[in-house]
Amino acid sequence: MKEIGKNFLDWYTINKRKLPWRETKDPYLIWISEIILQQTRIDQGLDYYLKFVKRFPNVKALAIADEEEILKYWQGLGYYSRARNLHFSAKYIYKNLNGVFPNTYEGIKKLKGVGPYTAAAIASISFDLPYPVVDGNVLRVISRLFGIKEAVNTTKGHNKVEKKVNSIFIKEKAADFNQAMMEFGALYCKPQNPNCTNCIFKKYCKSYKSNIVNQIPYKEKARKPVDLFLYYFVYIDNNNELFIRKRNDKGIWKNMYEFPCIESNSKQSLKKIINSTEVKKWINTDYLNNYTEVKLKKHQLSHKSVYAHFIIFFEKDNNLNIEENKFTRVKLNKLKTLPVSKLIENFINHHLNQIIIH
Repeated sequence: MKEIGKNFLDWYTINKRKLPWRETKDPYLIWISEIILQQTRIDQGLDYYLKFVKRFPNVKALAIADEEEILKYWQGLGYYSRARNLHFSAKYIYKNLNGVFPNTYEGIKKLKGVGPYTAAAIASISFDLPYPVVDGNVLRVISRLFGIKEAVNTTKGHNKVEKKVNSIFIKEKAADFNQAMMEFGALYCKPQNPNCTNCIFKKYCKSYKSNIVNQIPYKEKARKPVDLFLYYFVYIDNNNELFIRKRNDKGIWKNMYEFPCIESNSKQSLKKIINSTEVKKWINTDYLNNYTEVKLKKHQLSHKSVYAHFIIFFEKDNNLNIEENKFTRVKLNKLKTLPVSKLIENFINHHLNQIIIH
């Protein structure tokens, strides 16, 4: 079994990609890279990482930063709770740990948003502590290699993978071993079209021998995403200013900016939405006859299928009744500096830019 582990190390020495977080042992930088890559491919996350650490190069810089700015740098990556958790933990380290990043596995795991595999990655890579990483890549590589047929998103299946990882884990080279496993999964043992022909583990791989590579890892079916319909009201006044508001709920877009919005779990007619009680609080709907509707393509989140409608209208004769205490009036250039969801960003870039006269 240790021969397999050594083969991973030998492969990694030759094939590893040159990436900025592999040029350092700084636990802060390793932490940022691991959080970004939790739900993001390296080719997408690399630019975000470089921009993020340039602006927030250490714990203090992140801790004292404004959350809005942090969310703006995170914009487009999704799973915005990751950014909020980074900010929360940076403030904790700065205020409670004198700015010193924890150097034990248990200490790292106490940070908000850090689970067992992220803690293992930081502990092994930064401090050479002997903790194996079991992320999505490792689950796939190990379950294929050993022909594990239990669903890896169950406790039984996950534990079986962990047991197999420990059987080939080389503690003395924990950092390189963990990165080798993750790198092999990213480059060779991919979710789709794995490079089995040139795989150095063909002679060991039970899934390859049984011709079931594309069926593994097994997973229990997740719940079908629910539909969410969003109806945004984009009001543009005579000065080309827009009304926006900051979300203060506990949802995924918490503390990000949006246009006044009605949410529904089912598709609604625009007439019904426009004449709803909530909209009447914002707008004199007797006036709202001339508007433009923009529909964006379905936006897929992990648990929701989002369908966004933007109802665009212009001020006329000052007869709009929008409560100033709820909404903030901004120019488009100012809006572009604020953190918004990917949906709003796409609308601004592909539609609003062409509508507003600069």
